[in-house]
Amino acid sequence: MGIEREIKLALPSDQVDAALRLFGTRAGAPGRAIRLENVYFDTPALALARAKSALRLRRTPEGWLQTFKTAGGAQNGLHARHEWEMPVAGEALEIDRLLHECDEAGVSTALSEAAADLIPLFRTDFTRTLWTLEVDGAQVEAAIDQGEITADVNGQTRRTPICEIELELKAGDEAALHTLAAELATALPGLAPDDISKAQRGYKLREG
Repeated sequence: MGIEREIKLALPSDQVDAALRLFGTRAGAPGRAIRLENVYFDTPALALARAKSALRLRRTPEGWLQTFKTAGGAQNGLHARHEWEMPVAGEALEIDRLLHECDEAGVSTALSEAAADLIPLFRTDFTRTLWTLEVDGAQVEAAIDQGEITADVNGQTRRTPICEIELELKAGDEAALHTLAAELATALPGLAPDDISKAQRGYKLREG
């Protein structure tokens, strides 16, 4: 288990090109673009959501990953949450492995009880452009995500766009995230902290 610390910022669509240039200049290189396709699972009664957790299966260029996250806390765009992530053989969850690794009692109990009734609820599919930045001695992974969230409800597909920046602390002091976020806010008009995760947006989209 790790504790993920990141700042998420809602990026106006008309500022995407400026953000790409800014990160490229700061890193001294163009970003690396990868396609990420994600399916989120829960029970029909939303047992995991009630337990303030999220379960995701992700297809990356390197293969499939399953991830289980707690909701944690979010304030002014800074998200801190427990996360368990591991590769899986293919396009299928391996719940027993997650339960073996998950060491947070209340959360693992919710996952165990939900396991037999899990269904796919919604998708988040997007292109992520990545840079690794040095900020005040800390290492920060900066990403621009562009894509959409989709949910099939009663035979209809609901959609909402994804356009955001994520700044994830990889090493060093958390203050570096705030320093970089403040720099971006000055350079990119309309950029705003976002306390709502993609998973939370997916649940809201499904609920209408």
